Amino acid sequence: MPVFPKGFAVRIVKTIAAMQRLARHWQRTGAPVAFVPTMGCLHRGHLSLVRRARQCAGPKGRVVVSIYVNPTQFGPGEDFATYPRDLKRDKKLCGEAGADVLFVPSTRQMYPAGFSTWVTEETMARGMEGASRPGHFRGVATVVAKLFQIVLPGVVVFGAKDFQQSAIIRRMARDLNFPVKIIVAPTVREADGLAMSSRNEYLSPAQRRQATVLWRAIQMARCRAAKGPVSAAEMKRQLRRLIALEPEARLDYIAFHDPKTLQPAREIRKGTQIALAVFIGKTRLIDNAKL
Repeated sequence: MPVFPKGFAVRIVKTIAAMQRLARHWQRTGAPVAFVPTMGCLHRGHLSLVRRARQCAGPKGRVVVSIYVNPTQFGPGEDFATYPRDLKRDKKLCGEAGADVLFVPSTRQMYPAGFSTWVTEETMARGMEGASRPGHFRGVATVVAKLFQIVLPGVVVFGAKDFQQSAIIRRMARDLNFPVKIIVAPTVREADGLAMSSRNEYLSPAQRRQATVLWRAIQMARCRAAKGPVSAAEMKRQLRRLIALEPEARLDYIAFHDPKTLQPAREIRKGTQIALAVFIGKTRLIDNAKL
């Protein structure tokens, strides 16, 4: 594995025009560009993506991390206004992980007056997050398509925690002929199995302990699938009972599906994908894994 400097001098770019000038310059000079789109409030999971991007770009390439809390992927009553933001800290962490540029656009830049063009994936976005958060993936696909056009990356790194999102973006890139390679890096977890998420900051100590029920549900399903096929309906009943044991846990959904097509699975077995969303108090957490 190549060795890179421990710290990079990170440049903050705030306008689309400036980012596009940089991107076109890198294209002309042949510098590989790897990109990590984020909403900021970075944790070790995000930084693992930045380090993966650094490896892909190589010592002569460029790594861009975008930090933008995209309003169009939040629904009414969701946490857009309170989503945690800390640009100073994020800049320091990105430098340590190997980023060259932080692209930090404003909403006025990303969605100027009169904006009316949207990107919608019609098949893979129907279930799970798409069903629970109507319009969410329209906002995600649109902003990512715009970022691809602005940053002009050759490689884009996403995290597996947002498995459905990654699948939709991969489909969008294929269908719309974006010349990018999509890499999905493994979910990074805490020692007790909780998937790292910026929203974990919302949890009280008691809620934080209860939040591990998502990982425990995945483990239960994985152990059962290892013994042989079982109906998805029966497995969901067992997992609902497990989740209901936590006083502040409220199930949004449990889904079993094919990892490539995202089509629902009636029977689960080794290789089936599980996805679930659970409210712990007012905080909504998601997780997924291959069984």
